[in-house]
Amino acid sequence: MKKDKTKNPSEKYAKPPFESQPQQPPGVEHMMSPIPDHGEYSYEGNGLLRNKVVVITGGDSGIGKAVAIAMAREGANIVIVYKDEIEDTDAMNTLNWVEQAGGKGLLLRGDIQEETWCKAIVEKTIAEFGRIDVLVNNAAYQMTYQKLEDITAAEWNKTFEVNLSAMFYLIKYAMPYIPEGGSVINTTSVNAYDPNPTLLPYAASKAAIQNFTANLAQKLMEDDTGIRVNAVAPGPVWTPLIPSTIPDHENFGAKDPMGRPAQPAELAPIYVFLASTGASFVSGATIPVTGGRISF
Repeated sequence: MKKDKTKNPSEKYAKPPFESQPQQPPGVEHMMSPIPDHGEYSYEGNGLLRNKVVVITGGDSGIGKAVAIAMAREGANIVIVYKDEIEDTDAMNTLNWVEQAGGKGLLLRGDIQEETWCKAIVEKTIAEFGRIDVLVNNAAYQMTYQKLEDITAAEWNKTFEVNLSAMFYLIKYAMPYIPEGGSVINTTSVNAYDPNPTLLPYAASKAAIQNFTANLAQKLMEDDTGIRVNAVAPGPVWTPLIPSTIPDHENFGAKDPMGRPAQPAELAPIYVFLASTGASFVSGATIPVTGGRISF
């Protein structure tokens, strides 16, 4: 039987090798080839998050951008949190898609390593929208290291501060404003289960996020808050982080079962599900979206 490439997920998007396209971190999407698919022309909403207020860190590009577009098309208002001035163009583009979907958007640029900025994110969101229904802790930092001695204390600490400490700060300050039925969604990684040795600090931080998610979910259920906490564990995803932090990005995803990296659009529906009432009995879970890599 002849394969139908329109239905075979392995053939849905471009496969490596990709052209060499190194960037400086954090990277920007318009310099990538192929340009990532965030669902701009494919995601169709069904009103699952109507009038909800969603805060997304790393919402300017990659997975965060795809989640922002999808949740806006589900009826939500979106707060797009990002770090650097170089990401302004990507962030504005995300905001435009949110507004085209009929949602209100708010751009907040700053460094989530700083606890004071995390507190300000919550305060600015409350001033604009009055509450936070969904908190998506998605922003991440990684660098590749060939030798253990190449990892400085500053780099180790930065990785954990961006990837883990910021989650704690944001949840801590957002908690009083998240109503019953609210949802926290953390982005971990397949590296929590199947770590890449060249991503030692990143993989360790993602494993910590896995534990933090399960622990926090139990705590909030014991406290009868009515707030669910879950995580998504992506496999390789084609985002600006890849050409800006991985030297051999030309072959990114080639060794995975589908032979390619995911596009951000393929992750967004999982976040929508976890934020929706359809996931009302799901808390403390991690959903792997790994293209076939086993995660357990």
